[in-house]
Amino acid sequence: MDLPLVPLTAPPREKLRLAFTVNGEARDLVVESYKTLLEVLREDLGLTGTKHGCELGECGACAVILTEEPASPATGGAPQARSIGGDLVLSCLVAAVECQGRNATTVEGLRQGPDLHPLQQAFADHGAAQCGYCTPGMLVAAKWLLDRDPAARREEIAEALSGQICRCTGYLQIFDAVEAAGRAMRGEAAQAPILPSVERGATNGRRD
Repeated sequence: MDLPLVPLTAPPREKLRLAFTVNGEARDLVVESYKTLLEVLREDLGLTGTKHGCELGECGACAVILTEEPASPATGGAPQARSIGGDLVLSCLVAAVECQGRNATTVEGLRQGPDLHPLQQAFADHGAAQCGYCTPGMLVAAKWLLDRDPAARREEIAEALSGQICRCTGYLQIFDAVEAAGRAMRGEAAQAPILPSVERGATNGRRD
């Protein structure tokens, strides 16, 4: 016996209003209440530099810096985000609702005007990005470190980036780039990057 089809309808998802600051720009939007900060950044704000990786908090590709916006008496209580400070967080594990009234810095926020951030320039100079998927998280984590200590030692750099997984570079070029960026931020002359030489026509030991 044929029975009439019953349409499957899902109840409307609950939404919430989210007002926070992203890369220095105030944002006020309505989003689904279940979304993470990562999903809001990518899907609602179009900031796709922050990457979807494992979504389990294990790869570090979605790292952003999250700061509070304390009221400032000088501006009559208007929010003023701190330029240095905050927490390095994995945006796939942060509920969007937790970001109300806070300030998020993504990889898009590193560049100021036409100039690259010293970290971005050093990554390019030292060949610290290959496939590039981990690069946004690496840059943000390195910025978080150098904002606190531009003279960070190599061991401290390695520890600060230990939550960021790279499957391409072997990390050495990344550590070199962060050290070079630190020197640039301290106003010192950066050392020339040491890049592997390539010989024209090399056979890599093969014989015809």
